[in-house]
Amino acid sequence: MAESAPPGRDARILALIGTGHCLSHFYMLCLPPLFLVWREEFGVSFAELGLAVALMSGVTAALQTPVGFLVDRHGARPFLVGGILLMALSIAAMAASPGYWAILLLAIVSGVGNSVIHPADYVILGSAIDKSRIGRAFAVHTFTGNLGFAFGPPVIAAMLLVMDWRPALLILGLLGVPVAAAVFWQCRILPRTVKAKERAAGPTGRELLLSRPILLFFGFFLLSGMAGTAFQAFSIAVFGTLWGTPVAVASLALTGYMVGATGGVLVGGWFADRSTRHFAFIVGLTTTAAALMVAMGTVPMPEWMLPVVSLGAGLAMGASRTPRDVMLKDAVPPGEMGKVFGFVSSGLPLGQAVTPVPFGFLIDFGLAWLVMPAAAGLLMASLFCMGSAAGAARQARAARVVPAE
Repeated sequence: MAESAPPGRDARILALIGTGHCLSHFYMLCLPPLFLVWREEFGVSFAELGLAVALMSGVTAALQTPVGFLVDRHGARPFLVGGILLMALSIAAMAASPGYWAILLLAIVSGVGNSVIHPADYVILGSAIDKSRIGRAFAVHTFTGNLGFAFGPPVIAAMLLVMDWRPALLILGLLGVPVAAAVFWQCRILPRTVKAKERAAGPTGRELLLSRPILLFFGFFLLSGMAGTAFQAFSIAVFGTLWGTPVAVASLALTGYMVGATGGVLVGGWFADRSTRHFAFIVGLTTTAAALMVAMGTVPMPEWMLPVVSLGAGLAMGASRTPRDVMLKDAVPPGEMGKVFGFVSSGLPLGQAVTPVPFGFLIDFGLAWLVMPAAAGLLMASLFCMGSAAGAARQARAARVVPAE
């Protein structure tokens, strides 16, 4: 671990890792704005077009854990360079797609490249960044990913105003090549990470992932991901159904939530580096977010107040994320971060996948008033997982300590 690394080197590492993370999220959301064009050109339905994004996300989630095993065994740096290149070149190759089937195949390839990003990034950050700055480093990493999500749709939409979709995708895809080259060129500033085969004897990778603390961390990620997805997907419909809120106001409330969640990440990183009371911080923030969600779904509010309350809920949710990541890092034995972060973080896309249908049914059956309390209930259930995970992790760390002779 780099315990006294200079801030300048940490900043260079964060710039490299953050740029790649931003690019990976950017590529995941640069395809939806092309749906109207592709529907006309390839003669396919919107459901078929949605399959391209679903395949990219699904492959990413499915491969994160096995890729994490490889990263732990062989080191993160070559996988990160290869993953960025694979993402970039697959997006660029879509510019030459002769048909819809080629788009699907290249979306799968892009998902394979994207599956490398989270395991490799967290291994590098955990090994390279000074311990006193690890919270802020994780926060910046999450923040750059959020920026990628935010920039993807408007950038491709703006490019379509001045050029055809094929050169637009070619340009955007080739942007990733210099990013991969920069990571490769600057590998000398990244210290050699601890590999799983070099760590002290302990549980196997499979045993570790199925251990009680790691499964509970996975549950926390899954449940909190479900709660956030419920709000993002259905808040506009719920506010309109319950309170007759105009779409413009409800959309502003959702925007406030997203802005708060993005900015809150940086607040959480600052706190994580200045306190060891991470769990207490998470409890307070998650409870606050849950209470505000319940309020928005059960108490009529003036139109001006709804975006303000929503901003507060997003800020609380976002600020809880970095202490969560630091707690997970502290629970992971040396040389195991890739597989653990790959496995646990896959709970977020899984939560995003399983949430929309049941919550959509609530609205269809006239139970829109249940959506926000149900989302809040998921958040509170996630706290139970986090508290149990923290206790189990402390017991596991104590068991790994060998008493002095």
